[in-house]
Amino acid sequence: MKAAVIVFPGSNCDRDMKVAIEQSLGTSPIMVWHGDSELPDTDLIAVPGGFSYGDYLRCGAIAGNSPIMREVVKKAAAGTPILAVCNGFQVATETGMLPGALLRNANQKFICRDVHLKITSQNNRFSGAFKVDDVIRFPVAHHDGNYFADDETLSRLEDNGQIAFKYSDEDGTVSSKTNINGSCNNIAGIYNEAGNILGLMPHPERLISDQLGGTDGKLFFDNLINSLN
Repeated sequence: MKAAVIVFPGSNCDRDMKVAIEQSLGTSPIMVWHGDSELPDTDLIAVPGGFSYGDYLRCGAIAGNSPIMREVVKKAAAGTPILAVCNGFQVATETGMLPGALLRNANQKFICRDVHLKITSQNNRFSGAFKVDDVIRFPVAHHDGNYFADDETLSRLEDNGQIAFKYSDEDGTVSSKTNINGSCNNIAGIYNEAGNILGLMPHPERLISDQLGGTDGKLFFDNLINSLN
């Protein structure tokens, strides 16, 4: 199995993503530069977090128009699994791979801390290590993680089981108090209709060992890699 990580100017989580995938896969993913116009044959593409192109214009807007993302969009349409984390989630919405948009956090502040997430739908590829209603913990680090979509889109996401995670408390209660950034319906991550793309604001790659404070991220990546082998 082969994996690739897209690298933009301003990425700051590309190495974290590389390490997380490598620990679960056993071999290093291919690091693909934003200016490349071709993607190698790969079974998984990760679009990592960071501040691509300095977050000028809208977050992810410039990256969404980079040469390599045109190829990522084609691969996604052909069914290649795509993991888009934080800034990668923003890029995925900018390219139309995922619906909605990520707005400035409701409190207008950068948020950097661990959060609890309730598993709200089952997708064996991305969340097969957990059950629906399980609560996991991942870190967040974003200024523009406020997920927004119109009512029709939100209804469709709910009805189709496309909402992957919601911000919750440790007991799994989803409420306005646990909504860290103002996201519609407490949404922390979503799937596309085909289920081969996951966009999420929290960072599973930052919680892959006890030395980092937990292993929920390691469980996530182990399952993702095993599901593709």
